[in-house]
Amino acid sequence: MSFSDEVKKELCTYINDKDKRFACLYGMLLFSRILASERICFQSKNKTAADTFGELFGKVFGSIPKFRESTAKNNKIMYIYDITDTELIGKVFERYHFSTYGRHMDTEIVSTGSLGVFTAGVFLACGSVNDPEKEYHLEFTAPEETLAHGLADLLADIGVTSGLTIRRGQYVVYIKGSESIEDTLTFIGAQQCTLELMNVKIYKDVRNKANRITNCDNANINKVVTASMKQVEDIRLIASTMGLDVLSEELREVAELRLSSTGLSLQDIGDSLSIPLSRSGVNHRLKKIAKIADEIRAGGGYEKR
Repeated sequence: MSFSDEVKKELCTYINDKDKRFACLYGMLLFSRILASERICFQSKNKTAADTFGELFGKVFGSIPKFRESTAKNNKIMYIYDITDTELIGKVFERYHFSTYGRHMDTEIVSTGSLGVFTAGVFLACGSVNDPEKEYHLEFTAPEETLAHGLADLLADIGVTSGLTIRRGQYVVYIKGSESIEDTLTFIGAQQCTLELMNVKIYKDVRNKANRITNCDNANINKVVTASMKQVEDIRLIASTMGLDVLSEELREVAELRLSSTGLSLQDIGDSLSIPLSRSGVNHRLKKIAKIADEIRAGGGYEKR
């Protein structure tokens, strides 16, 4: 089951009284595929949403619409409720103040406390939300431009900023950002899914932080290894051209320790010296060795001093 399906399943479980049924069905009807004086058609790829439409319509109007299934080109099943009885359609239009000249949101039809349930109905009709593991994205595909703008205004009233785009001739109201999606899911009544999204976000944040730390550690390790290999190269050059005896006793001891183990840190080398030395002290001696190697590469010589 997708995350979007989980949200719709949760929404359908709490539509359990007269006012909620009325408000939710209003959202589902208003944003249904077809809403005309000769036909009303609600369709969904989600079986739970479709079943809820049939149940709500039956309780509000005392008549269950015709139901059928249709297989789409992608082999997914579409669950469809068709209403063609003009007398029944007339009752629906009268009850919800629908107009034959276009769809308009009339929030006065539902009480202020039921706006969340109404929006839940809209989501059941045309909403979807991506798996938060992959992307933070929630959207409503509105059948008409006026509805898209009305929905965007409603979301703005609860502090959620949405965008509007046209996709394949349909108006899409979309929401980006985990916090905005959390606010929307909470508003429409999907509290458990909101908590699930928050948990995913926390896990992703921790995982990303761990990855950043690992990448930083790897970068530091690569830097240390590169520096160590350069030091070994310098020491071997001195050993092969002039011999390590040319170095002072202090430099030779550091050089021999570095050659014996390229994995030792500067602090490890300092602790292993006959007279322990700080990390910066070891680094200073290695810089002197590097300077000697550079002089040899430049064709010069070096005399012990």
